[in-house]
Amino acid sequence: MRFTKMHGIGNDYVYVNGSSESVADPVSLAVAVSDRHFGIGGDGLILILPAEDGANHARMRVFNADGSEAEMCGNGVRCVAKYVHDHGLCDANPLRIETGGGLRVLQLTLGEDGKVETVRVDMGRPVLDADAIPTTLATPRAILAPLTVGGLTLELTCVSMGNPHAVCFVDDVEGFDLERIGPLVENHPAFPRRVNFHVARRVGRGEIIMRTWERGSGITLACGTGACAVCVAGALIDQTDRAVLIHLPGGDLTLDWSADEH
Repeated sequence: MRFTKMHGIGNDYVYVNGSSESVADPVSLAVAVSDRHFGIGGDGLILILPAEDGANHARMRVFNADGSEAEMCGNGVRCVAKYVHDHGLCDANPLRIETGGGLRVLQLTLGEDGKVETVRVDMGRPVLDADAIPTTLATPRAILAPLTVGGLTLELTCVSMGNPHAVCFVDDVEGFDLERIGPLVENHPAFPRRVNFHVARRVGRGEIIMRTWERGSGITLACGTGACAVCVAGALIDQTDRAVLIHLPGGDLTLDWSADEH
């Protein structure tokens, strides 16, 4: 099987072009290739597939390192856009890519060599309704909702970006025991479909530091949908403005929760 290894600021996946390669069991394949000792190594497997709607340009399926299928991956969809363009599958700009979390529109910036250098994604409107995220922490919205796990009481703001996220602003992001607390939040009964968990600290009104425990993959160097959720959460609780620079362990993302709510 031919594959391509790509990462978005350290959020790394194994990518397979479904137009030329056949993947009969993506769940087992995701587990096998993600193993960092006996496999290729990565946060999961992403299949690049033909679009189901002729008006769109490609489709993405995301499988976490444990084989579970995720609805959406922000860094992954940026890599899919680069693959689709740079490998000549489609030269449209913007690109329209179907995901399990809905359609995403991606604007490409090309370098002098004609290859994709940066990608800006319209991630759509965040979902704040607790039942739709889903979470049972609060109704109708989970904003600074208390959750006690591992001897800590966390104030969580919950957001769906097509996949569920719980955000907690803390004083010490680096010192937070994410390896212990992350799986407790991910698998808490308050989240029927599990949840991605992020700790964040405000540097200023336009700047945030964050770390991620990713559902089905554990601690990752970056999470694009998670960064969007942190951006939204920071604005909702008036920690930050709606346009922010977010520092993740793997690199930086710029985010803008614009006036049209996208």
